[in-house]
Amino acid sequence: MSYLLHLDSSSLGAASVSRQVADSFREAWTGEVVHRDLAASPVPHLSAAAVAAQHTDPAQHTAEQAAAAAVRDELVGEFLGASAYLFTVPMYNRTMPSVFKAWLDQVIIVGRTVIPSGTAPSAGRPAVLISARGGGYGPGTPNHGKDFLVPTLESVLGDPAYLGLDVTTLTPELTKAPVVPALAHLIPAHETSLANAHEQARVQAEKISQQLVA
Repeated sequence: MSYLLHLDSSSLGAASVSRQVADSFREAWTGEVVHRDLAASPVPHLSAAAVAAQHTDPAQHTAEQAAAAAVRDELVGEFLGASAYLFTVPMYNRTMPSVFKAWLDQVIIVGRTVIPSGTAPSAGRPAVLISARGGGYGPGTPNHGKDFLVPTLESVLGDPAYLGLDVTTLTPELTKAPVVPALAHLIPAHETSLANAHEQARVQAEKISQQLVA
Protein backbone atom coordinates (compact mmCIF):
# COMPACT_ATOMS: atom_id res chain seq x y z
CA MET A 1 0.00 0.00 0.00
CA SER A 2 1.20 3.50 -0.82
CA TYR A 3 -0.93 6.27 0.70
CA LEU A 4 -4.36 7.84 0.61
CA LEU A 5 -4.33 11.33 -0.90
CA HIS A 6 -7.01 13.35 0.87
CA LEU A 7 -7.92 16.69 -0.71
CA ASP A 8 -10.20 19.07 1.21
CA SER A 9 -11.79 22.08 -0.44
CA SER A 10 -14.51 23.31 1.93
CA SER A 11 -14.14 26.84 3.30
CA LEU A 12 -16.10 26.01 6.47
CA GLY A 13 -13.42 24.17 8.43
CA ALA A 14 -14.76 21.88 11.16
CA ALA A 15 -18.32 23.07 10.46
CA SER A 16 -18.21 21.53 6.98
CA VAL A 17 -20.50 18.53 6.56
CA SER A 18 -18.29 17.23 3.75
CA ARG A 19 -15.28 17.32 6.08
CA GLN A 20 -17.25 15.63 8.86
CA VAL A 21 -18.18 12.74 6.59
CA ALA A 22 -14.57 12.57 5.41
CA ASP A 23 -13.56 12.26 9.09
CA SER A 24 -15.64 9.07 9.29
CA PHE A 25 -13.73 7.72 6.30
CA ARG A 26 -10.39 8.68 7.85
CA GLU A 27 -11.30 7.05 11.18
CA ALA A 28 -11.85 3.72 9.40
CA TRP A 29 -8.81 4.04 7.14
CA THR A 30 -5.84 1.91 8.20
CA GLY A 31 -3.01 3.21 6.06
CA GLU A 32 -0.89 6.30 5.56
CA VAL A 33 -2.57 9.57 4.58
CA VAL A 34 -1.25 12.61 2.73
CA HIS A 35 -3.63 15.50 3.38
CA ARG A 36 -3.82 18.73 1.38
CA ASP A 37 -6.28 21.40 2.50
CA LEU A 38 -6.93 23.45 -0.63
CA ALA A 39 -9.11 25.95 1.24
CA ALA A 40 -6.39 26.74 3.78
CA SER A 41 -3.53 26.63 1.26
CA PRO A 42 -4.88 27.13 -2.27
CA VAL A 43 -2.79 26.09 -5.23
CA PRO A 44 -2.32 28.70 -7.96
CA HIS A 45 -4.71 28.88 -10.85
CA LEU A 46 -3.21 27.68 -14.11
CA SER A 47 -1.16 30.47 -15.63
CA ALA A 48 0.18 31.31 -19.06
CA ALA A 49 3.66 30.57 -17.72
CA ALA A 50 2.59 27.08 -16.63
CA VAL A 51 1.10 26.31 -20.03
CA ALA A 52 4.15 27.65 -21.84
CA ALA A 53 6.48 25.67 -19.60
CA GLN A 54 4.70 22.46 -20.56
CA HIS A 55 5.68 22.99 -24.19
CA THR A 56 9.16 24.45 -23.65
CA ASP A 57 12.49 22.71 -23.10
CA PRO A 58 13.18 22.99 -19.34
CA ALA A 59 16.64 24.36 -20.16
CA GLN A 60 14.90 27.31 -21.84
CA HIS A 61 12.41 28.07 -19.03
CA THR A 62 12.16 31.58 -17.71
CA ALA A 63 12.19 31.98 -13.94
CA GLU A 64 8.38 32.32 -13.99
CA GLN A 65 7.97 29.21 -16.12
CA ALA A 66 10.33 27.22 -13.90
CA ALA A 67 8.37 28.20 -10.78
CA ALA A 68 5.06 27.31 -12.40
CA ALA A 69 6.42 23.96 -13.62
CA ALA A 70 7.72 23.17 -10.13
CA VAL A 71 4.22 23.61 -8.69
CA ARG A 72 2.76 21.23 -11.25
CA ASP A 73 5.55 18.70 -10.73
CA GLU A 74 4.87 18.67 -6.98
CA LEU A 75 1.12 18.24 -7.37
CA VAL A 76 1.39 15.59 -10.10
CA GLY A 77 3.97 13.64 -8.12
CA GLU A 78 1.74 13.71 -5.04
CA PHE A 79 -1.27 12.61 -7.11
CA LEU A 80 0.48 9.77 -8.93
CA GLY A 81 2.18 8.56 -5.74
CA ALA A 82 -1.16 7.70 -4.12
CA SER A 83 -2.90 4.35 -4.21
CA ALA A 84 -6.33 5.75 -3.31
CA TYR A 85 -8.06 9.12 -3.10
CA LEU A 86 -10.51 10.96 -0.87
CA PHE A 87 -11.95 14.13 -2.39
CA THR A 88 -13.95 16.43 -0.09
CA VAL A 89 -15.74 18.75 -2.51
CA PRO A 90 -18.94 20.46 -1.31
CA MET A 91 -21.36 22.04 -3.74
CA TYR A 92 -20.92 25.79 -4.07
CA ASN A 93 -23.40 27.53 -6.37
CA ARG A 94 -24.26 24.25 -8.10
CA THR A 95 -20.64 23.39 -8.87
CA MET A 96 -17.26 22.82 -7.23
CA PRO A 97 -15.23 25.29 -5.12
CA SER A 98 -12.78 27.18 -7.32
CA VAL A 99 -9.84 25.90 -5.26
CA PHE A 100 -10.60 22.33 -6.33
CA LYS A 101 -10.95 23.34 -9.98
CA ALA A 102 -7.55 25.03 -9.72
CA TRP A 103 -6.04 21.78 -8.44
CA LEU A 104 -7.64 19.79 -11.27
CA ASP A 105 -6.27 22.19 -13.88
CA GLN A 106 -2.78 21.85 -12.42
CA VAL A 107 -2.68 18.04 -12.35
CA ILE A 108 -4.41 17.25 -15.64
CA ILE A 109 -1.51 17.22 -18.09
CA VAL A 110 -1.70 15.45 -21.42
CA GLY A 111 1.15 12.99 -21.67
CA ARG A 112 1.63 12.73 -17.90
CA THR A 113 -1.67 12.14 -16.11
CA VAL A 114 -3.84 11.91 -19.24
CA ILE A 115 -2.65 9.62 -22.04
CA PRO A 116 -4.42 10.09 -25.39
CA SER A 117 -5.43 6.73 -26.86
CA GLY A 118 -3.80 5.02 -23.89
CA THR A 119 -4.24 4.26 -20.21
CA ALA A 120 -3.79 6.92 -17.56
CA PRO A 121 -1.23 5.99 -14.88
CA SER A 122 -3.94 6.41 -12.23
CA ALA A 123 -6.52 4.28 -14.07
CA GLY A 124 -8.49 1.91 -11.86
CA ARG A 125 -7.34 3.35 -8.54
CA PRO A 126 -10.17 3.73 -6.00
CA ALA A 127 -11.49 7.17 -5.12
CA VAL A 128 -14.27 8.43 -2.86
CA LEU A 129 -15.89 11.77 -3.62
CA ILE A 130 -17.81 13.40 -0.75
CA SER A 131 -20.03 16.31 -1.76
CA ALA A 132 -22.46 17.81 0.74
CA ARG A 133 -25.14 20.16 -0.57
CA GLY A 134 -27.71 22.42 1.02
CA GLY A 135 -30.68 21.11 -0.95
CA GLY A 136 -31.82 17.96 -2.68
CA TYR A 137 -30.90 17.27 -6.30
CA GLY A 138 -32.39 13.84 -6.94
CA PRO A 139 -35.29 12.91 -9.23
CA GLY A 140 -38.52 14.62 -8.25
CA THR A 141 -36.85 17.55 -6.48
CA PRO A 142 -37.05 21.16 -7.71
CA ASN A 143 -33.27 21.10 -8.23
CA HIS A 144 -33.13 17.90 -10.26
CA GLY A 145 -30.79 18.37 -13.21
CA LYS A 146 -29.05 21.37 -11.63
CA ASP A 147 -26.13 19.50 -10.05
CA PHE A 148 -23.13 20.54 -12.14
CA LEU A 149 -20.60 19.21 -9.63
CA VAL A 150 -20.99 15.43 -9.39
CA PRO A 151 -21.49 14.76 -13.13
CA THR A 152 -18.45 16.90 -13.96
CA LEU A 153 -16.17 15.33 -11.38
CA GLU A 154 -17.31 11.78 -12.09
CA SER A 155 -16.44 12.44 -15.72
CA VAL A 156 -13.08 14.14 -15.20
CA LEU A 157 -11.94 11.86 -12.38
CA GLY A 158 -13.46 8.64 -13.66
CA ASP A 159 -13.55 8.80 -17.44
CA PRO A 160 -10.88 6.49 -18.95
CA ALA A 161 -10.02 9.34 -21.33
CA TYR A 162 -9.06 11.46 -18.32
CA LEU A 163 -7.81 10.18 -14.93
CA GLY A 164 -9.71 6.88 -15.02
CA LEU A 165 -10.26 6.54 -11.29
CA ASP A 166 -12.82 4.11 -9.85
CA VAL A 167 -15.05 6.75 -8.22
CA THR A 168 -17.65 6.21 -5.50
CA THR A 169 -19.72 9.31 -4.71
CA LEU A 170 -21.41 10.17 -1.40
CA THR A 171 -23.79 13.15 -1.31
CA PRO A 172 -25.16 14.10 2.12
CA GLU A 173 -28.05 16.40 1.22
CA LEU A 174 -30.35 19.02 2.70
CA THR A 175 -27.67 20.46 4.97
CA LYS A 176 -29.62 23.77 5.12
CA ALA A 177 -32.63 22.07 6.72
CA PRO A 178 -31.41 22.48 10.33
CA VAL A 179 -30.61 26.19 9.85
CA VAL A 180 -33.31 27.51 7.48
CA PRO A 181 -36.74 27.62 9.21
CA ALA A 182 -38.64 27.13 5.94
CA LEU A 183 -36.82 23.83 5.43
CA ALA A 184 -37.34 22.48 8.95
CA HIS A 185 -39.77 19.84 7.69
CA LEU A 186 -36.85 18.29 5.78
CA ILE A 187 -34.69 17.73 8.86
CA PRO A 188 -35.58 14.00 9.11
CA ALA A 189 -34.61 13.49 5.45
CA HIS A 190 -31.37 15.39 6.05
CA GLU A 191 -30.54 13.30 9.11
CA THR A 192 -31.15 10.08 7.18
CA SER A 193 -28.99 11.26 4.27
CA LEU A 194 -26.20 12.31 6.63
CA ALA A 195 -26.27 9.06 8.60
CA ASN A 196 -26.12 7.05 5.38
CA ALA A 197 -23.16 9.11 4.15
CA HIS A 198 -21.21 8.54 7.38
CA GLU A 199 -21.90 4.81 7.25
CA GLN A 200 -20.95 4.49 3.59
CA ALA A 201 -17.77 6.48 4.21
CA ARG A 202 -16.72 3.96 6.85
CA VAL A 203 -17.68 1.05 4.60
CA GLN A 204 -15.67 2.42 1.69
CA ALA A 205 -12.61 3.08 3.85
CA GLU A 206 -12.61 -0.47 5.17
CA LYS A 207 -13.24 -1.93 1.70
CA ILE A 208 -10.48 0.03 -0.02
CA SER A 209 -8.01 -0.56 2.83
CA GLN A 210 -8.55 -4.30 2.51
CA GLN A 211 -8.23 -4.20 -1.28
CA LEU A 212 -4.90 -2.43 -1.15
CA VAL A 213 -3.31 -4.87 1.29
CA ALA A 214 -4.65 -8.00 -0.42
